[in-house]
Amino acid sequence: MTIPDASAPVAAPRMRAIHRRAYGGPEVLALTEVDRPALRPDGVMVRVAAVGLHRGDWHLLTGRPYLIRLFGFGLLAPKQEIPGMAVAGTVVAVGARVTRFAVGDAVMGELPGGGFAEVVVADEALLATKPAGLSFEDAACLPVSATTALQGLRDAGKVQPGQSVLINGASGGVGSFAVQIAKALGAQVTAVCSARNLELARSLGADHVIDYGAEDVTAGSGRYDVVFDLVGNHAVGAFRRVMTPTGRFVASSGGADHPWVGPMGALLAGMLSNAWSKAPFVPLVAKPAVADLAEVARMVEAGTLRVVVDRRYGFAEVPEALRYLGMGHSRGKSVVTL
Repeated sequence: MTIPDASAPVAAPRMRAIHRRAYGGPEVLALTEVDRPALRPDGVMVRVAAVGLHRGDWHLLTGRPYLIRLFGFGLLAPKQEIPGMAVAGTVVAVGARVTRFAVGDAVMGELPGGGFAEVVVADEALLATKPAGLSFEDAACLPVSATTALQGLRDAGKVQPGQSVLINGASGGVGSFAVQIAKALGAQVTAVCSARNLELARSLGADHVIDYGAEDVTAGSGRYDVVFDLVGNHAVGAFRRVMTPTGRFVASSGGADHPWVGPMGALLAGMLSNAWSKAPFVPLVAKPAVADLAEVARMVEAGTLRVVVDRRYGFAEVPEALRYLGMGHSRGKSVVTL
């Protein structure tokens, strides 16, 4: 891919972007020209090279479950008209109060939106330096997905060396990172995925693999210290049957596609179950963290972590990319290059 030219002019008042004015499916998106964002004193202007896709992009595109609209994203229409959260690119201008970055720096970060554009202005605190040995495509895949896997296993799961970890949904965007991070933390990893992805899970370091189409993991004889559920296709009680007495159940999905609350109902039920179970249910609320982003980048540089890219798309193909994301069959990550 072509590396953006940091010396290219950025003063043009207009730029190309993927724009929408309403919630909906990919059909509400259009590649058009919009006003270039203004540079704030604490802002960093980045010429975007690549954008990684994450399940959250789909929820923010559709505005479903409706509950998320109450979290500041816009009740009837999206406040952020340009989607895209996980970006990598080159700094082309910095605000007067910015101290960590300079023009020409290669950066990556998790933004509240605006990524599907030629230029984005981000808060300095949301960006990390892109390692020199990392491509822009791979770097754009790390924010959100890799940091979610790290926070889910290290912080919420408190994984320790020698523990047995089950990852349900091991071949997706978060799951493909989770298998490798659990191994890096010294765990014995059992990966649950579809038959077509069993070899991928093995190649990522899984010690055991389970085809969910052929075997119900909650009815097996395995016992796990940590269950990291990225799918939500089983009740919490079902997973607790295969957990150690003090195991930890970490969930980033409740599974149910309820139009109003989505997975929130199942997550709430899981939290309530803590009243009578010694095995804690921990709902994962991953947060942008530059230190964690730098950590997963170091793991990639060290060869401990690799990025699995399922599909690559061009700028005009963002609607198609999000349509594929919404199907829920991604094998690793999908990435858009500008």
